Amino acid sequence: MKVVLDHITKIFPGRGRGAAGTVAASDLTFEIPDGELIALLGPSGCGKSTTLNLICGLQKPTSGRILFGDDDVTELPPENRGVGLVFQNYALYPHLSVMDNIIFPLGNLRGKDRMSKPEMQKKALEIARLVQIDTLMDRKPGELSGGQQQRVAIARALVKMPRVLLLDEPLSNLDARLRLQTREEIKRIQRETGITTVFVTHDQDEAMSISDRIIVMKEGVVQQIGKPQDVYDSPANLFVANFLGTPPINVFSAKISGGELIIGEDSVLKTDISTDGEVWAAIRPEGFILDENGPLTCNFGGLEVMGRDVSVVSSNENAVSPTVRSIISSDNRVDLSSKTVRFSLKPHKVFIFDKNTEERVSFSVR
Repeated sequence: MKVVLDHITKIFPGRGRGAAGTVAASDLTFEIPDGELIALLGPSGCGKSTTLNLICGLQKPTSGRILFGDDDVTELPPENRGVGLVFQNYALYPHLSVMDNIIFPLGNLRGKDRMSKPEMQKKALEIARLVQIDTLMDRKPGELSGGQQQRVAIARALVKMPRVLLLDEPLSNLDARLRLQTREEIKRIQRETGITTVFVTHDQDEAMSISDRIIVMKEGVVQQIGKPQDVYDSPANLFVANFLGTPPINVFSAKISGGELIIGEDSVLKTDISTDGEVWAAIRPEGFILDENGPLTCNFGGLEVMGRDVSVVSSNENAVSPTVRSIISSDNRVDLSSKTVRFSLKPHKVFIFDKNTEERVSFSVR
C-alpha cells in the first residue's frame, strides 16, 4: 500500500493565552512506495513520532492530506485505516496468554470479516510461526524475555494483515545484542509479508541497516530522503552529515582560497570552487590516509584498537569537536612517540558546506 503525505502540517496549540503553538510537522510532502520499509530518523523532538501518529490517525493534521493508495484517509479514525501499530513499550495485556494477546484484534472484527474462535486461533498460529514464537502461545507476557514480548507485539499488529505497519521505536527497550537480532527479524518479516512499513528511530545504525529508504528529519522538517547509503555518501546539508555515521563525521572550520580547501594553515585539497570564503569542511573517519607527508596535520592523542581497524585519536584547533577520529587499517604503523600525525584525504569522503546556510557545496578535485 502506497502512503502519501501531501503538505502535512501539525501545530500543537500553545499553553496559556496568546502562547505560540508548536510546529511538530511542517509541510511534509513525500511518498512511501508500496511494500517498502521506510525509517523516519532524527533526534528527539524532530517530529518523527508525530508523523507516525498522523499516518496512524491518532492525531489529525492541522492542514494537508494523507492518502493510502488513492484513498484519502485524513479524516478516518485509526480503526478504519487498516494499520498495525507496535509501540515502544509493547503494550501487551499481562493477564492474557500470548495466543489471546495475538487474537485480541481479531475479536473486534464485525460483519463479513468476523471470525470464529478456531479461525482466529489458526490465524494467530500462522503469524506466530512467522515471528518464531509459536512454541510460546500458552505463556503470559511476564514469562517472556524482552525480545519475545516484542515479537508478540509485532504478531498482534500483523494478525489482521494491515495495509500499513507502523513501528514506534520498537527496539529501544532491548539490549544491544538483542536489538541487532530483532532488527534483522523485522526486516525478514517485512520482506515475507510485503507490508508497507514505517519504522521510527533515533538510532542511525538501525535505520541504515534495516531500511529501503530513510527520511531524515529536524524540527519537523524533512532534511533528506533517499537510500541509506546514498544519503550517507551524499548528505544534503551539515545536519544530515553530522547525524549519520559512527564514529561521527569530523567537522572543521575552513576556507576556500584560490580553489584550495584550507584547514588552518594546511591546504588539504585543490577544488574547482571559484568563490573564496569561509566554509565548513567535513571528513568521514574512514576518509583519512595515514601519510607522513600528508597535507593535514593534527596533534596525536592516541590509538583505539578495534580489531581489523584502528582509530587514531587526535585534535586540531580548527575542528568543531575536541577529538578528531580517523579510521585506518590495523596494518598501518603509527609512531606512538610522535606529537603530531599527518594525513592525506580521500576526496569522496570530504564534504564542503556553506558557512551560513550549511547546505552542501558540490565540487570536483583538480
